[in-house]
Amino acid sequence: MTSVIPVITVDGPSGSGKGTLAVRLAQHFGWHQLDSGALYRILAEKARIDNVDLGDVPALVVLAEVLEVRFDEGLVWLDNRDVTDEIRSETVGAAASKVAALGPVREAIVGLQHSFRQAPGLVADGRDMGTVIFPDAVVKIFLEASARVRAERRYNQLKNNGLGVSLRALLETIEQRDERDRERAVSPLRPASDAVVIDSSSMSIDEVFKHVVALVAERLA
Repeated sequence: MTSVIPVITVDGPSGSGKGTLAVRLAQHFGWHQLDSGALYRILAEKARIDNVDLGDVPALVVLAEVLEVRFDEGLVWLDNRDVTDEIRSETVGAAASKVAALGPVREAIVGLQHSFRQAPGLVADGRDMGTVIFPDAVVKIFLEASARVRAERRYNQLKNNGLGVSLRALLETIEQRDERDRERAVSPLRPASDAVVIDSSSMSIDEVFKHVVALVAERLA
């Protein structure tokens, strides 16, 4: 039965490191992975490709219901095409945040999210995995970090990839996205009541990973 398949949820704001943590956890335990945030980025990218306006809710719902997407060790595939880099742009990220605030669209994607729950287990990261999508998850992590730290991480990442970017602009974008995500009426960004909250501002990904692995081992013992 689906209900016995264990799930680890990793929620948190953009840039907190939840995606990296989820990939490592999935690889470590040999479980499936769901990057729920990428689903909205993928939908935003698909809307751009198909010339669907982000304000056309019915059309977005149709797109969401037929998305062909898979995750493979950190890579994201849409219609059998690697779109990992394309959907990580700031433009797509801003569009995804707007799309994710639409109730009908979120409802359309719920079924797709649930389909990733397959044996032997699933690691799902996003903003409402532990609160809405998988409320029965065996372990719920809420990973956070200050907006300044997250902006610096993104700045260094883009700079290392040879892309010119303004740290101030990144910080403003992250702060605006945080505000939208926390104040939206549908599935606002917040930790589940039974989530373990981890502030990664002064922690390395290795430190966070080891901490969570120990926690999962304890819960599954």
